[in-house]
Amino acid sequence: MELPEIVAEVEKVFDALDGHIAQFQASTTLHCKMGCGRCCFKPDIEATALEFLPFAAFLYQEGKAMAWLERLEKNEQEICLILNPTQAGAGLCSEYKHRGMICRLFGYSARTNKYDQRELVTCEIIKTEQSESYRSAQAKITSGGSVPVMNQYYMQLVAIDPNLSRDFYPINTAIRKAIEVVLHYYAYR
Repeated sequence: MELPEIVAEVEKVFDALDGHIAQFQASTTLHCKMGCGRCCFKPDIEATALEFLPFAAFLYQEGKAMAWLERLEKNEQEICLILNPTQAGAGLCSEYKHRGMICRLFGYSARTNKYDQRELVTCEIIKTEQSESYRSAQAKITSGGSVPVMNQYYMQLVAIDPNLSRDFYPINTAIRKAIEVVLHYYAYR
């Protein structure tokens, strides 16, 4: 598969996931607190290069890939460089449309525990400030209600490109590697 096809396939997975999350949010009333973004400030968030390939392709098309690459090389150990703490509005992601899989899943998805039971993966703020909705959502999940399941969506990425989805890196490293893949692809076209 050529790079533009890979990007399109990842975007299809993201579109399906976003729809699934919207349904889950509507059925549970769970939501992020306006302007929070606290989960994004964790320095140990990891991602794959594949989940940031659409962002890297966008940067290339906009003529911004090299500038981002230089910025990432200087600040690779910091929190996610897509994060904009001074941004007003519902979230702090400056490239919300192009956020990675982990950014989409956290808060509104489940993992399967060692007992083969699904557990909601969300933040302490939602668990405490929306405790009734959180308990209700967890009960729906336990009784078989529809919820995005992390490993199922990650397996869809693996099916698209096993190499770019195999390794997890600190988020800025994943973004850098995605940009490098895009630049390499277009350097020979």
